[in-house]
Amino acid sequence: MPASESTPLTDPRGRPLRDLRLSVTDRCNFRCRYCMPKEHFGPGFRFLPRADLLRFEEIARVARVFASLGVKKLRLTGGEPLLRSDLPDLVAQLATIDGVDLALTTNGSLLESRADELVRAGLRRVTVSLDSLDEAVFRQMTDAALAPAQVLAGIEAAARAGLRPVKVNCVVRRGVNDHGIVDLARHFKGTGHVLRFIELMDVGATNGWRMDQVVSGAEIVEKISRELPLEPAEPTYRGEVAKRWRYVDGGGEIGMITSVTSPFCGDCSRARLSAEGSVYTCLFATTGTDLRGPLRSGASDAELGELIRSLWSRRDDRYSELRSENTKTLRRIEMSYIGG
Repeated sequence: MPASESTPLTDPRGRPLRDLRLSVTDRCNFRCRYCMPKEHFGPGFRFLPRADLLRFEEIARVARVFASLGVKKLRLTGGEPLLRSDLPDLVAQLATIDGVDLALTTNGSLLESRADELVRAGLRRVTVSLDSLDEAVFRQMTDAALAPAQVLAGIEAAARAGLRPVKVNCVVRRGVNDHGIVDLARHFKGTGHVLRFIELMDVGATNGWRMDQVVSGAEIVEKISRELPLEPAEPTYRGEVAKRWRYVDGGGEIGMITSVTSPFCGDCSRARLSAEGSVYTCLFATTGTDLRGPLRSGASDAELGELIRSLWSRRDDRYSELRSENTKTLRRIEMSYIGG
């Protein structure tokens, strides 16, 4: 019997290691204010050199080691993962790992032309970011000269290719896109896709986060329910990030990701591998653990597994539960570096 089945790997708070997010690039073609603001990630910003990025074979090997320790879900992230033109090659390698669910998170701008080849390679689920249906607001949020129609076309292409239901993520920022919440809900209601609203989070150290910009999940639910009545739905598994709500008339469901007003640290089962091979045990981490060095120095799978096991056995992260004026000053890793 595999070790992951006989002796589940848990941290000191009893949280199992079940999810691994794999960043394949630190680059993105958007400059969303809450993630990669242009004043910090402008033309002169130095991204990771190609030689520093993990090769696909290295990513797949690390993923297999994590799977042997109990990971059941792999999610490809970035930056924007579809900027790696040969990404289907990595998908094909990861799809051969038994017992894991393989997904992708993307801004959707390149998805229309890539969905079919990703599915052929073995991708089974996709999450797309879309913060507004209004073109002016969309461009304000993304700081990119693109239109929401391009993302919507990517969503439909993904659905046609078999990546259904598509999950659609919207980060809500007060005074910027909160007036379009109901329009988004109405657009996706009845389509079979799952729209999820995310409270604006203080990830990284460059997005200028302030609490007065946060629109709570409770406020979002109330606003939508006034026009499209909602009722709570049960979670489908322990550690599910989004709180589920369904339309009373049977028109589908939405989700609320409430890291700020209702933290879910107690059930967090996620680790993150950065594009250059460091493992982070929290989205709000300040430091990571290098795996690229051991990988390229000849470490065995057993040795890599012991590094991961030792890291997870010491894990005590619960940033969102401890959020305060003091923690806000920590120099956290940028979200574009380790994925969302």
